[in-house]
Amino acid sequence: MKRRGDVFLSTAILFAIVFKFIVLRSLVPSVFPTYYFYFVIGIGVFIIARKIDFSVISLFYKPIYVVSILLLIATIIIGQVTRGAVRWIPIGWITIQPSEIVRPLLAIVLAHYLFMKELTLVRVVKSFLLIGVPLLLILVQPSLGVTFLAGISFLGIYLASKINKKYFLIFVIALGVAAPVFWGILANYQKQRITSFVFAESDPYGTGYNSIQSSISVGSGKFTGRGLGEGVQTQLEFLPEKHTDFIFASIAEELGFIGGVFVIGILTCIFWRLIKAVENAESPEARAFITGIFLSLFIQMFVHVGMNMSILPITGVPLPLISAGGTSFVSTMLSLGLVVGAQKKT
Repeated sequence: MKRRGDVFLSTAILFAIVFKFIVLRSLVPSVFPTYYFYFVIGIGVFIIARKIDFSVISLFYKPIYVVSILLLIATIIIGQVTRGAVRWIPIGWITIQPSEIVRPLLAIVLAHYLFMKELTLVRVVKSFLLIGVPLLLILVQPSLGVTFLAGISFLGIYLASKINKKYFLIFVIALGVAAPVFWGILANYQKQRITSFVFAESDPYGTGYNSIQSSISVGSGKFTGRGLGEGVQTQLEFLPEKHTDFIFASIAEELGFIGGVFVIGILTCIFWRLIKAVENAESPEARAFITGIFLSLFIQMFVHVGMNMSILPITGVPLPLISAGGTSFVSTMLSLGLVVGAQKKT
């Protein structure tokens, strides 16, 4: 039997992927044909994941958690150092970012754990420790963006659970107390990214460079854009990470306001479908899982667009389904496939 919304969601995803390929062909044709590998893997993962009932896959929460932890530890031990960060593991001619892959897997673990038994204070504290370990392993890589998005996903799951609000308040206070520790773990360049958000103009060729160039790209596109392959900021390499962290700014420059609205429109259709999926979830824990995925992807888009328009700090968050990150794409396709599998059958 089929699940509701499968065709609509799949169609919206297909539109996003086609649009992505058109944009990447203009910005970085060098990523092809290698990127086709991630495309095939992502589509395959989506097809397989949507056929698995959430009630079945959640039964394997313990091995899923163990594998996730091992992947994160392996990244720190054998990962490839790039720009002072250890986030990727090279496998032949490709690299994978395990922290992206484990995001939806850990969401499965937490959603199942919170609905296994009554949520006492002890059990809530244990759940904090359960997610705290992988979050810390991701943060020390360091990967602030993935840590933030994983935390947002967990927040959505907690909000959708039957957690006592006073326990949730304890969690928020604990985060506030731990904030100085997290700040101390951040690499210097990550701290500079956050502080440069406020003082970008004071160092236009240093910490404020990315933010300023992104703003110029967005503004120079005007209504219809300069045209594919005609962007000054993108094609002359003034805009850094034009195909990943700043792909929305690239789209805005080459396709203008129309292109920006179009990509946000596609993603909004997907988010609307996720909201419907929450209403059609097969169980309370499945509903919590879908809520976490929805909140994470929505905030991911919001933060990416915000930092590309210089109204939010630079955090290195990719645009869901659109940015060129291969592992991020596969992770998003896995998340969306699991969402379909978590809905009631018609």
